[in-house]
Formats: sequence, structure tokens, C-alpha cells
Amino acid sequence: MTNGIDTSVAPSGPGCVECDQTDGWWFHLRRCAQCGHVGCCDTSPNQHATKHFHTTGHPVMQSYEPRENWFWDFTANRAFAGPKLAEPRSHPADQAIPGPAGRVPADWESQLNE
Repeated sequence: MTNGIDTSVAPSGPGCVECDQTDGWWFHLRRCAQCGHVGCCDTSPNQHATKHFHTTGHPVMQSYEPRENWFWDFTANRAFAGPKLAEPRSHPADQAIPGPAGRVPADWESQLNE
């Protein structure tokens, strides 16, 4: 592991861990580059990826969206290009956005954080 990135760790699953435990929903997903925890983005109602950083101190996350490979360093407050992480590198391409299907409220847009 280098600078909060462990390329050998697989993601925790196809969706936000905490949202799945509470029947919540997300807009986009982020993956901890150190432990693989998948959390929802800051635009999502619960912002679990950032909460994971504050709880664990794991400083780097990567987008977990198909065709996106950017990283974010919470401590430096900047995006950067990083190494390829263990597969899979995104949630399934057919997964609903926002998601998961069946748990997104009809007024979801009004619940997003800006």
C-alpha cells in the first residue's frame, strides 16, 4: 500500500454499504482506495464516502462509476490520476443511476446535496 492506495483490495460490493444496510439510495458511488469500502458521493443524501474518510482516516477514494477512473485525495483536497485498482473498477454498467432501482424516491432530485 502506498499513500492510502492498495491496488490488491477488491471493492466491498456493487453499492453503498451503509445505504444497503438502511434501505437508502445514492446518486453516484465512490470506492475507498485503501480498503475497498463503497460509499455514496457527496451529492447523495447521506454522503457515506466522505463519512468513511472522517471515520477511518483513509485519505483516497476513486469514482466507482463506469468509464470514470479519477481519484480524490481528501487530505490534499484535489483530484489526481492513480493506478488501476483491483476488479471490478465500477458498479455494474446496468445498475440504475441513481440507485438502486426500487429504492429511489420519485422526488430524488430535490433531495440531492449541492
